[in-house]
Amino acid sequence: MWIVLAYLAANVAANLSVAHFGPISTPINAFLLIAFDLVARDKLHEQWSRKHLWPKMLMLVGAGALLSWFINRNAGSIATASFIAFLLTGITDTAVYQGLKKHPRFVKINSSNIVSAAVDSIAFPTLAFGAFIPYAVFGQFFAKVFGGYIWSLILFRKDRSKFHDGLKTT
Repeated sequence: MWIVLAYLAANVAANLSVAHFGPISTPINAFLLIAFDLVARDKLHEQWSRKHLWPKMLMLVGAGALLSWFINRNAGSIATASFIAFLLTGITDTAVYQGLKKHPRFVKINSSNIVSAAVDSIAFPTLAFGAFIPYAVFGQFFAKVFGGYIWSLILFRKDRSKFHDGLKTT
């Protein structure tokens, strides 16, 4: 349950800070908050994989957008952009993650995060600000990939030794 609350807190904090500070805040949010959300989603994906995964993920993404809007009604367009971007990202993440199901978890997480980071980094700022903003897109992408790697080391620390042991034997 803690991961759901942390996911929602990170999502809402990112939405509200973008609503307040604008595009300049997106690379920082991407590194700290959205990268966490991408990795947390993988953790939840594993926990919920056989227990209504899609409805739960849809409710989780929707709850983040609604909470952002309830806290600050001026964040409505940001919350909507976030919801749409996270839906696209969730579909992408799941497809890549499932496509790599025979690989170690650490590889699945970080590979799916790279593709998801690209989708989210293009979709969110373009929808939120109505234009393609190159510094926001590229800044977010690199921040999400690097931040996601760090969060994967933290949230899946038990898997690191298995991954490294698998590399040594090949």
